[in-house]
Amino acid sequence: MIGLFKTAIGDGNMELRETPDPEPGPGQVVVEVKAAGICGSDLHIFHSDVKVPIKPPVIVGHEFSGTISKLGDGVTGWKTGERVTAEPSASICGQCVYCRTGYYNLCPERKISGFWVDGAFARYTVVPQDRLHRLPDNVDFLAGALTEPLACCVHGVAELTGVSAGDNVAITGPGPIGILSMQLAKAFGAQVIVIGTEKDSGRLLKAKELGADHVVNLEEKDPVSLVRQLTGGYGADIVLECSGAGSAVDMGLDIIRKQGKYTQVGLFYKPINVDFEKIAFKEVKLTGTFSQRWTAWRKSLLLMAREKVLTKPVITDVFPLSEWREAFNKCESKQGLKIILKPE
Repeated sequence: MIGLFKTAIGDGNMELRETPDPEPGPGQVVVEVKAAGICGSDLHIFHSDVKVPIKPPVIVGHEFSGTISKLGDGVTGWKTGERVTAEPSASICGQCVYCRTGYYNLCPERKISGFWVDGAFARYTVVPQDRLHRLPDNVDFLAGALTEPLACCVHGVAELTGVSAGDNVAITGPGPIGILSMQLAKAFGAQVIVIGTEKDSGRLLKAKELGADHVVNLEEKDPVSLVRQLTGGYGADIVLECSGAGSAVDMGLDIIRKQGKYTQVGLFYKPINVDFEKIAFKEVKLTGTFSQRWTAWRKSLLLMAREKVLTKPVITDVFPLSEWREAFNKCESKQGLKIILKPE
């Protein structure tokens, strides 16, 4: 088969390579990949500025869906041909306090598919049976490939932050994560304001189309004034920073009300300056969020099955794996939203 490899540490060093079809080990299955999404972290793997450990040469890609093609020894409860998606936590220690309490996304020994072990930018990928999830009948492969980013949002927005009916939620960054988070907040009964730049104009339109109550181009209108106007002068109850831009943090801390909740969803991949006195003076509850766990996957698939969150409309482009360079370039230039690769 052909796989998209990160071949060595350093900027670039990514290419298509012929590699043997994988075989499942004990407790593993082989999944034939039908659709695989490009994540922002894949771009950082390309540039070698990702903070998560990687072990090249490795096949990249961790957002995917497909069908089970082979079962390893000892696999039970699964059969070939089933439509599935899978968590990227390929290996965990199982013994640390985080693993024992269900927060294995924080396990210090966690190895991630597409980073440390071969991932999904290939025709086949190997997955531990414990990380498999069945796709609902009404969720196709394209929509199912976005289960992983949706699970990241569910973990951060629902499990760690908590959104209640009537909350005023401001989201900075109308990328795929921002728009999925917006749909989640709406599903919980919040009023949502999505904030972006002129370059995000198409994305802001998509956010509005998918249910945002208000969208703001910060180059045309002051989002701080608008949020205060919409909230009786108080500010947002919750700020979800999904852009990974340092300037958005400062703006988010201006937007949030006293005793509000601020969650950092986007990753910066570099140090930033933050005025922590704003957090202190406003008594802001500050939360970070990283990756996802089984509970978030279960909730994500239920939300998709019940059509409370629509993932397929977030997809704007589908490329064959052979055109990965064009797809990566389009993703990096923020053209469109979620971009999918399909193995030939």
